[in-house]
Amino acid sequence: MNNALITHEQRALLLSNGCASLRDPDFDPVPVVKLFTPDASATWLLGAIDPDDHDRAYGLCDLGLGLPELGYLSLEELVGLRGRIVLPVERDLYFRADRRLSAYARDARLAESYAREVGRRAPLIGEDTAAVLAGLRAPAPAASVPARGE
Repeated sequence: MNNALITHEQRALLLSNGCASLRDPDFDPVPVVKLFTPDASATWLLGAIDPDDHDRAYGLCDLGLGLPELGYLSLEELVGLRGRIVLPVERDLYFRADRRLSAYARDARLAESYAREVGRRAPLIGEDTAAVLAGLRAPAPAASVPARGE
């Protein structure tokens, strides 16, 4: 199956992780790819693809409902998924995992959201942006432009 969400290199690593998880049920992969809906709150961190069913991926699934969980998903279904304003699922081109999948899952469960967990840890973005991404407060209103003659 050709899936535009995942590169050939990522697919190979995900399949390798899938084989490793068959050999060792306690295998805890490092996430390989992050997928998200740009117009909704859903995020997926994929750690493995089932070597017997290349459409079946395993990872952290957070639909933005406060219940992130580890589980299986269909890559084909993700390709057809659309957010609130009909934008497709995208791959985060800048995602670099820094820990095992179970650690992401633990932290996301404690925060009740992957996005909130990222907001607390985000060292590369400003504090205001991190707070907005984490849903802790609304963005500051834009400065008003004075009307002519004021």
